[in-house]
Amino acid sequence: MKNRLLILLVSICILGCNSDNSENPEIPNESIYFPPNNSSNWETITPTDLNWKEGEIAPLLEFVGNSNSKAFIILHKGRIGLEWYSDDFSGSQKWYWASAGKTLTAAMLGIAQQEGFLEIDDQSNLYLGNGWTDATQEQEDRITIFNQLTMTSGLNDLIFDCTDPNCLKYKTDPMSKWAYHNGPYTLLQNVLSNAAGTTYDSYFNTKLRDKIGMNGSWLSSNSYNSIYFSTARSMARFGLLALNKGTWNGEEIINPIYFDEMTTTSQNLNKSYGYLWWLNGKDSFMLPQIQTVFNQKLIPNAPDDLIAGLGKNDQKLYVIPSLDMVVIRMGEAATNDNLVPISFDNELWSYINKMID
Repeated sequence: MKNRLLILLVSICILGCNSDNSENPEIPNESIYFPPNNSSNWETITPTDLNWKEGEIAPLLEFVGNSNSKAFIILHKGRIGLEWYSDDFSGSQKWYWASAGKTLTAAMLGIAQQEGFLEIDDQSNLYLGNGWTDATQEQEDRITIFNQLTMTSGLNDLIFDCTDPNCLKYKTDPMSKWAYHNGPYTLLQNVLSNAAGTTYDSYFNTKLRDKIGMNGSWLSSNSYNSIYFSTARSMARFGLLALNKGTWNGEEIINPIYFDEMTTTSQNLNKSYGYLWWLNGKDSFMLPQIQTVFNQKLIPNAPDDLIAGLGKNDQKLYVIPSLDMVVIRMGEAATNDNLVPISFDNELWSYINKMID
């Protein structure tokens, strides 16, 4: 696939600066920048100012393009360092987040908690009603919102997407098994809408999307799932919010205490999982649909403090605080392992490391 590279070069004078800013370009020690809402304007920074190895940009983007990618963006402190789209895609087109969008739902549950609509430790049936599962009442009473957020509900994950009560069968007690399971996750949107007394979409748009200038919408992919579609830049906006620990241009969107809980190991079964966020740098991890524990970091080539939204067909949202960086990848599956593969992640980071080291 033919690659199309957009490395945007600008020199912007902030209000109050000297007219000659040649000695003070947008450099890495600048404060975090937030692009304006309701505008296509977005400040950029050159690879030269970032001290990136410009000879390694072409190999990185060749790998990105040859891996069935549609869009690829790297932000540094909010400014665009690299922005690339395939020839059959553009910055104005929307693409699906797949399970990378679970990070949005995790954020929304935190917002609902800080507004007093629910508590993460509440029983799920307070908002879903008794009988939302096929378990006995005693078994169901043990399942909490926390379990839905951390994939520890104990329900049978072999029936993966279905949210009907007869699909949600008791398998083991909550917190005794980590199993990636879309059914209980999907019902978190019902938890929130019932708790807040409004539709999930309306609450999401008002409390998160519109506040940070995202576009996009939740669309059904089958009878059960609701998947977010947006432009790559909208995904980058959410990544920037996460880089700044839930605060957007001075406004607290996500409570920082909850943000830290959300992006910290949530249980000891899968140490690389928070509240619907994947976490690098831990000494072990598990993957969807298998019960194997791998005794290594999730993405060995990536920084230890990386947190990520990972979705089917290699939708990637990486947030790396130590590098002040957000990395976005949208596209078709790069490999045959199309749920939450890590081989592509590791190879991609080998190319990024060559550019930024």
